Amino acid sequence: MWDFSIAKSLGLMVKTAPFVVFRLMVYFGITIALILVTGTGAGVGYGVGLMGDDGFRASSTFWGGTLGFGLTAGVVFFFRDYLLYLIQAGHVAVMVEYLDGKTLPGGKGQITYAQGIVADRFGQASALFALDQLIKGVINVVTGLLEGLMSILPIPGLDRVMGVLRAYLRLAVGLVDEIILAHALRTRSDNAWAAAQDGLVLYAQNARPMLVNAAWLTLFVWLLSFLVFLVMLAPAALVVWALPGESSGVMLVFAVVFAWAVKAALIEPFAVACMLQVFFKVTEGQTPKPEWSARLAQASDKFRELGEKAVNWTMGRAAGVAPAPVSGQTSTP
Repeated sequence: MWDFSIAKSLGLMVKTAPFVVFRLMVYFGITIALILVTGTGAGVGYGVGLMGDDGFRASSTFWGGTLGFGLTAGVVFFFRDYLLYLIQAGHVAVMVEYLDGKTLPGGKGQITYAQGIVADRFGQASALFALDQLIKGVINVVTGLLEGLMSILPIPGLDRVMGVLRAYLRLAVGLVDEIILAHALRTRSDNAWAAAQDGLVLYAQNARPMLVNAAWLTLFVWLLSFLVFLVMLAPAALVVWALPGESSGVMLVFAVVFAWAVKAALIEPFAVACMLQVFFKVTEGQTPKPEWSARLAQASDKFRELGEKAVNWTMGRAAGVAPAPVSGQTSTP
């Protein structure tokens, strides 16, 4: 039915408990910051609104909270490359080590160990982010091709199905960048650009089993996320009650934010643990096929850019220049 073991994935979550706790601290810290700054903005807006009528007070409270929420979200977006470097890539690194049967330190030592692996393979946070953006660029092109193909098929009611398909594809390929990073980590390649290219080709030539397993995971993640959302309505209602003014819409937004924190801290790494098992299983003993590499190169300029950077890195080594694993090459996110 599927090619991953739920028990093994849960076991990986237990073994990487320091990273799970780290993720909980970071993502719930972001959630608390969103609530505090939003509440502060709403409070300032409410105070300003006291100078006017009820309509003006409601409007100023709303815009104060919105500005606070937007400011915090903007800061998080600005530091997204460091979140990738410190949390996602590091967690993937220790999962790969455990799947290969290695023994790792526990506690904070596990996080330090993972950061060392990531630094050795990818260099600086900005460099890993640049590589990740190229990988996502290739994935987005492939996803767009699939959506475009579906949209031109003369199937009645397809427009209603497309919404579900798009949501499925977002999740199905949303974890691919972490799978590709895992491949680069596992191969211990000095040339991360070439390793990412090979990982994308291996994923493409095994797209069917990967997408079938992603379909099951999509169902699991949707169900778990919805249950978490329902549970989080209660603390969200409590937060809204403490804020000036009343708004059921704000309660729903906070419930979504709480649910996002749980999803990012617990559900997503579980899904990654499952997909890593699938990828390592279906690609065992395989090598990237030239025809698939050619197809991706034809479809995506980002894939071609990955190839160019891989060649430039190799030429730099041949010329006696020893660039960092990924840094020294630049890319526009």
